[in-house]
Amino acid sequence: MNGFFDIPSDLQHSYLGLISWHMQEALIPVLVGLLLALPIGLLCVRFNWVYAPVLWVTTVLYAIPSLAFFVVLIDYTGLSRLTVMIPLSLYSLVILVPSVVDGVRSVPEETNAAAAAMGIGLVRRYFQVQLPIAVPAITAGLRVATASSISLVSVGALIGNQGALGNLLTTAMFYHRPVLAVNSVVTTAVLAVVADSLLVLLRRVLTPWQPPSARRAGRGRATTAGAARTPESVS
Repeated sequence: MNGFFDIPSDLQHSYLGLISWHMQEALIPVLVGLLLALPIGLLCVRFNWVYAPVLWVTTVLYAIPSLAFFVVLIDYTGLSRLTVMIPLSLYSLVILVPSVVDGVRSVPEETNAAAAAMGIGLVRRYFQVQLPIAVPAITAGLRVATASSISLVSVGALIGNQGALGNLLTTAMFYHRPVLAVNSVVTTAVLAVVADSLLVLLRRVLTPWQPPSARRAGRGRATTAGAARTPESVS
């Protein structure tokens, strides 16, 4: 462990500073993606024909390698954190939009009918009735999007050292200190596990009505979704 936490001064951040920076660049895009996915999801549920084109566009954006995305944005946003966070926000949509749509579509018809009979309008019903019931599906999507975002932040090290913990990878090669690369990989993995655990806890808090068996099934679906949607190219 000698030198594991010895961060070179030219990175201008302490170990905890790099962690804070990394989580900001990872979580803000996921939050932005969720805020975009909620109205897009409402539109897709209300007009079924919209869903296929939206899914096609988000999938195409997701297929663009992150490094290529960064290079295109440099002319507009420069070598800044924004250059990293914009693609991550767009990438999260391919996971979060289907999670929102599938979750809302899983709401029983009798529940929607009862809400409509009580005079609850479309938008109000969406936010007060459908989304709370769809929390397990949305949280499963958030878990995948968060883990993916935490991983992809490190690629920002290739454009002006905007990769937070990923900067340790390039620094490890420059100073011939492999322990810094180990630090980057291990810390990033730990952050992903901690963030995932917190989202599981949040789901349990928001869905006290869900039985333990359903929660275990939700974990299984999240694992399957994660395997299916893990990025294959980030260079």
